Amino acid sequence: MSDAHADSPDHFSHHVRRYLFVFYALLFGTIITVAASYIPFGHRALNIGVALFIACGKAFLVAGYFMHLISERKMIYGIMAFTAFFFVGLMGLILWATGDFPWHTVTH
Repeated sequence: MSDAHADSPDHFSHHVRRYLFVFYALLFGTIITVAASYIPFGHRALNIGVALFIACGKAFLVAGYFMHLISERKMIYGIMAFTAFFFVGLMGLILWATGDFPWHTVTH
């Protein structure tokens, strides 16, 4: 007994439309990233923050739709949240430790 609904053309066109929407959103995000790189926000860290914010949005689209994580269960979101928490924590430790050089090892 086969499922005739899963093989219907409307079923595939719905998915193709979604993938095209995500593709256009990623293309728009790339254009916005390039445009934002030419805007002087005043401080280099702010430029990097804007670029990372746009990149996080694009990463969400890729992971959510192309890797099919948008329809996963709650456990995968918990694992992703722990991963993001530890990643941010480790990056924070690295940034905090950049000023911890032994005496007379760094010349300015």
